[in-house]
Amino acid sequence: MGSTSDKASGLANQAVGRAKEGVGKAVGNDRLRAEGAAQEAKGKVQKAVGDAKSAVKDATNKTAAAINKNL
Repeated sequence: MGSTSDKASGLANQAVGRAKEGVGKAVGNDRLRAEGAAQEAKGKVQKAVGDAKSAVKDATNKTAAAINKNL
């Protein structure tokens, strides 16, 4: 996946996880609460991966631009 799709998937998983966790708390369902917390954590990791990919891509582009400028 690209950085944008990783970020989008991460944000979506975080949102769905928060919702599941909230519903689990509201109805007293510990399994749903735990599932929501796990999905939210997965989303945070996905977003971090997307952020890292984006940072690497930006650094690579800046380096290539600097090299091309010096040629």
